[in-house]
Amino acid sequence: MRNLPLALSLALLPSPVAAKTILFVGNSFTFGANSPVRVLNADRVTDLNGEAIGGVPGLFSRFAQESGLDWQVSLETSPGKTLGWHLAQRGGTIGRAWDHVVLQQYSTLDPDRPGDAATTIAEADRIAALFRRFNPRVALTMTATWTRPDLVFLAGRRWSGTPVAAMAGDLRRATDRAAARARADVAPVGQAFTCAINSGAADANPYDGIDYSRMPLWSYDQYHASSYGYYLEALVVFARVTGIDPRTLGAAEGAAGDLGFSQAETAALQEAAHAAIATDGACGR
Repeated sequence: MRNLPLALSLALLPSPVAAKTILFVGNSFTFGANSPVRVLNADRVTDLNGEAIGGVPGLFSRFAQESGLDWQVSLETSPGKTLGWHLAQRGGTIGRAWDHVVLQQYSTLDPDRPGDAATTIAEADRIAALFRRFNPRVALTMTATWTRPDLVFLAGRRWSGTPVAAMAGDLRRATDRAAARARADVAPVGQAFTCAINSGAADANPYDGIDYSRMPLWSYDQYHASSYGYYLEALVVFARVTGIDPRTLGAAEGAAGDLGFSQAETAALQEAAHAAIATDGACGR
């Protein structure tokens, strides 16, 4: 190009590829309640509510950067809220063109009728329509979340006395129905929890004492996730959205080190995430 005019030489250079944009919409299961994950990597994401949250989106951003991907990551979260609430109360904030959106519903689907999928199906359809209004080609992913021990191992609850896989399985089936209506993919996060349990890497019942050789996936309230659980959630979402095998991040992955995980623990979580994606959740049944 040395004999060409400078302006023409610059015009012939390849244009830089724009970063992909991704928005996470959810509640405490997305922002990482009861865990240092909540603030970790907050400098790597844009919190549309200005609350300096990192959460699962911050972990996603870290994984993307470590994998050589260019993603601009944003989040809009509020504790204990449904997708319908985000649409009604934050529609003006989240309603813009995104390349990808990750949606996380309330932990029991319907706060008033635990396990009932009807509201989730309707709300997913409506919020998907909002995003497609701004970008008809937006990719959507819905997270199917985890079994809550407080609803399984305590008496008088919706899933009391059922196997640890049952609640996650019910949530997955409901999310599949909602995703079919919304034309979205599903990230089998809850089933990845059960995959980790079935592999022997994680403890199944926090109420009977944590096996010292196994990771606790839940926080002290046996409702929200622990740092291990949120890390596993982020791995599954990252793998589903990008198509990258989470095991490629390696046992020395940086965010896991920041959270104090051993390399063996990190590798086991990455293996559980891979298994959940590779089997479409079958390892968690």
